[in-house]
Amino acid sequence: MDELPGWARGRQKSFIAFVRSLVECESPSDDAASTTRFASLVADSLAGAAKVRLVPGGKFGKHLRAEFTLPGVRKDGQILVLGHGDTVWPTGTLKTMPWRHRDGRLWGPGVFDMKTGLALFFEAMRGLVELGIPVGRKVVFQMNSDEEVGSPSSRPYTEKEARASVAALLLEPAAGADGKLKTARKGGGTVYLRVKGVASHAGLDFDAGASAIVELARQVEKIAGFTGFAGGVTVNPGVIGGGTRPNVVAGEAWAAIDVRCVRAGDGERLLRRLRALKPVDSRCRLQFEGGINRPPMERTAGTVRLFRLARTLSKDLGVDLGETMAGGGSDGNFTSALGTPTLDGLGAVGDGAHAIHENVAVDCFAGRIALLARLVTRI
Repeated sequence: MDELPGWARGRQKSFIAFVRSLVECESPSDDAASTTRFASLVADSLAGAAKVRLVPGGKFGKHLRAEFTLPGVRKDGQILVLGHGDTVWPTGTLKTMPWRHRDGRLWGPGVFDMKTGLALFFEAMRGLVELGIPVGRKVVFQMNSDEEVGSPSSRPYTEKEARASVAALLLEPAAGADGKLKTARKGGGTVYLRVKGVASHAGLDFDAGASAIVELARQVEKIAGFTGFAGGVTVNPGVIGGGTRPNVVAGEAWAAIDVRCVRAGDGERLLRRLRALKPVDSRCRLQFEGGINRPPMERTAGTVRLFRLARTLSKDLGVDLGETMAGGGSDGNFTSALGTPTLDGLGAVGDGAHAIHENVAVDCFAGRIALLARLVTRI
C-alpha cells in the first residue's frame, strides 16, 4: 500500500491526458446524445478492467455500471462507488472555457465537478491491479447521466445498488482547499406555489378583480420567513411570474421556491407549514406542487465510522483530513437515506464548481488516488 502514492506520481502525465479527454468530451445533462457519448468513452477506457454495461436513462443519456476485476480470491459484500458524467455546462463551452494546464492546476468545464473525480477512482483501481493489492469486497461503480438535474431516471438504479452495499463512496468534489470530505448534506427540492385570482379590467372594473400577484407577494413574504438558520432550514422564493398585461388585474401568478433542510423531519414540517397557508384575500386560491426530491444526507454513525477510517488512512499519507456539511445535494443523499453508510467528497481538490474558474489542484492527485485505493481495501 505504501507504493501507491509513488506509483500514482509516476503516471501523472498519462493521468492528466486522460482527464483532458474526459473534459473535452462535453456532456451537459440536457443533451442525451452527449452524455451517452461520454458514457461510451468511459466504458471504452474501462475495457479489460471491469465488466461494463450501459443502462437506459429515458430522456437522459445512458447510465453506466461497472464491476471491477480486482486482486483477491474471495469477495464478501459490495462497495458502491457513485459518480456522474453530466455537467451544468452547455455544449460549446470549451470555446470560451478551454482546457488548460497551468500553474499546477487543470481548468475546463466539468474538470472539478466531477470528471477528475471519476479519473481518480479509475486510477486507484488500476493501481490496485498493477501492484497486486487484494480487495475483499466486490466494487461496483455507477456513473449517472442526470445528477445535475436531480437524478430522476438514475435514482432507482442507485437505490437498488445501495441496498446491496455495505458502504457508498461518492466521487463528488472535496470541500475547500484542504480537501475536506462531506459527512452530511442538506436535502432539498422545489415547491411551486400557484395562485388563482380573479381577472378584471384594471380601469373599468378594478374592484371586481382579486389580484393573484398581490396575493403571491403577501404569501412570498410569509414563506421567506420560514427560513431558520439555526436549524439549517432555508426557503428561497427564487423565481416568480404572473399576470398578462399592466391594465389587467392578474388572474394567475406563481413562484418556484427552493427548500433545503438538514434533517428529514424538518423537511416534512416545512412542507406542512407551506401547505397550511391560507389566502389573505379569500377570493384567491393557493395550490402547492412539488416537494423535497433529495432527502437529507444525515451524519449517521455509519458515515462517521467511514470518515474516521478515511482520516486514519490519510494520516499515513501526511494529510490531516477534515469533514464538513454541504448545502447542496448529491446521489449520496439517496444512499444515506436508505441506511447505507455514505462518505462523500472523495473526488478532486479544487475550486469553482459550476463557475467559469472551475479548476483542480494537480499536487493533490497522488494522495487522493492512494486514499481511494486504501478505502476500498479496508472497508
